[in-house]
Amino acid sequence: MAHIGTCYNCDMKISELGEFGLIDILADLIKKDDTESDPDILIDAGDDTAAWQSDATVNLTTVDCLVENIHFDLDKISWQELGWKALAVSLSDIAAMGGIPKYALFSLALPQETNVEDVAELYNGILELGQKYHVRVIGGNISKAPVLFIDSIVYGVTEAPNIMLTRSSAMPGDEIAVTGYLGAAAGGLKIISNDLVLANNLKMPLTTALNKPSPRIGEGQKLAADGVKCAMDLSDGLTSDLNHICRASRVGAVLNVDTVPVHPALKTAFGDNALDMALSGGEDYELLFTAGHDIMEDIKKQLDCPVTVVGKIVADDNCRITLLDGSGKIYTPSGKGWNHFG
Repeated sequence: MAHIGTCYNCDMKISELGEFGLIDILADLIKKDDTESDPDILIDAGDDTAAWQSDATVNLTTVDCLVENIHFDLDKISWQELGWKALAVSLSDIAAMGGIPKYALFSLALPQETNVEDVAELYNGILELGQKYHVRVIGGNISKAPVLFIDSIVYGVTEAPNIMLTRSSAMPGDEIAVTGYLGAAAGGLKIISNDLVLANNLKMPLTTALNKPSPRIGEGQKLAADGVKCAMDLSDGLTSDLNHICRASRVGAVLNVDTVPVHPALKTAFGDNALDMALSGGEDYELLFTAGHDIMEDIKKQLDCPVTVVGKIVADDNCRITLLDGSGKIYTPSGKGWNHFG
């Protein structure tokens, strides 16, 4: 059996290495496989989607996997909501690149006692969101498994070859901003996991953010068209995802935690814990991006959703992130963001 490259840390368990350490190893092996070099491939691993050149446009492809009892509990989410979310998480990756989603494929692994009606409701959720963003489901696969697995593959394009957002384009001096409000999904997860009783005006926006997120497709396209170069979607939590940008761009960051736009319902429901939930809760599927001041001011005027500047990119080869409170003191959050094997 031929080996493409040396696998460092392969004597470790995944639980010791962590999700992102495993991704680094696999990405390194992919990059060492230069036997089939293709000049049309622009990005193969390490960003929100892969990207390759085709005629007058750039193609984007992303894949996500949702696993029962890891990513969702069927006692806490409807099959229709689950279908919506399965497509939404992949559409959010396309949004993070400034792309236009086109087609989707789904691979399902199902316990054999699953009701057909439930699977139909799953697809109703997929198709409902697909219709909203003009995304067609063009195929898939079905297999048997002890628990439910849903793999989503989404294909999209950019409006032009030179208009694409990446994680590796942040520059020292850039301002750091996010769309919308953060932490709602983390609040929704805490509510359904602990069967918390809250007023409906607090519960609904938080649980909806978790189970039926809305990807920022149009916003991503506007960012790319207006000159933003660096972005990603917020799936793992603000601090964790900002770390991904810093590592990809070889820069550091200063994050002013008092400026983080915590969701109003989260503040009311969880009080002093809300900020840390917004910093590290994950699954917000908002956009995190960086740009110079003038572009950022223009973006605030262009987008219909809130845009909040939360920090600045700084020169730092060690890719460190410093969190400061309103008085300029170091702030240490209680959470670390989502990591599958952490």
